[in-house]
Amino acid sequence: MRLPGVPPALPALLLLLPLLAPLLGTGAPAELRVRVRLPDGQVTEESLQADSDADSISLELRKPDGTLVSFTADFKKDVKIFRALILGELEKGQSQFQALCFVTQLQHNEIIPSEAMAKLRQKNPRAVRQAEEVRGLEHLHMDVAVNFSQGALLSPHLHNVCAEAVDAIFTRQEDVRFWLEQGVDSSVFEALPKASEQVELPRCGQVGDRGKPCVCRYGLSLAWYPCMLKYCHSRDRPTPYKCGIRSCQKSYSFDFYVPQRQLCLWDEDP
Repeated sequence: MRLPGVPPALPALLLLLPLLAPLLGTGAPAELRVRVRLPDGQVTEESLQADSDADSISLELRKPDGTLVSFTADFKKDVKIFRALILGELEKGQSQFQALCFVTQLQHNEIIPSEAMAKLRQKNPRAVRQAEEVRGLEHLHMDVAVNFSQGALLSPHLHNVCAEAVDAIFTRQEDVRFWLEQGVDSSVFEALPKASEQVELPRCGQVGDRGKPCVCRYGLSLAWYPCMLKYCHSRDRPTPYKCGIRSCQKSYSFDFYVPQRQLCLWDEDP
């Protein structure tokens, strides 16, 4: 059944249904599960949750190799958190899994607001979604560590999201400067080897000794996420109204210091 005013040309899109929002109640995050096509062509299920009370959004998907990738947007604190739970290679002496967290400043035009995300519904849950827009690769040099014990001062979500990555939470100098200006306590951040020292360190892919420090690179991709609202026009309404979303795909590459090559066995490229 189509809502009045929603053009028939949008049957396969995810629609914003404001009339259904009261059914969600308040306090409980709204969840949407969609099937998405990854950059390599494989299909996986993605979970999107929105909590309009906390003004936050989370996204989670499992890659074909078993890695669990999550993204959290905290609009109240201008913080976004990427987390990767990477299955360990037991035969190489690694633990069962390795966790990484990357924390950067959230720009509010990167993703739709939490209130809008909470109202998303899909007409065809079996449809495989593919992003309408592929945004460019973003390369980030993570040169500061985040103190997990003080992480709640940066974002209340950090303790839950990065609980498995206590010693592997990274951010950037430019993000730290922004958050300090916003009043975040400096105890949240810890120095890593200086940038000049890191420049002299080799990439982990070039290091044979697994006990040596090096600069690790990890890449991840958000295969499908609502990055923009769409507006429709109707003769029955004097102003444009929200009627759907535009979806995006974006990839990220993170460089960060590790004290041992053993902590970066996936980085084989020179």
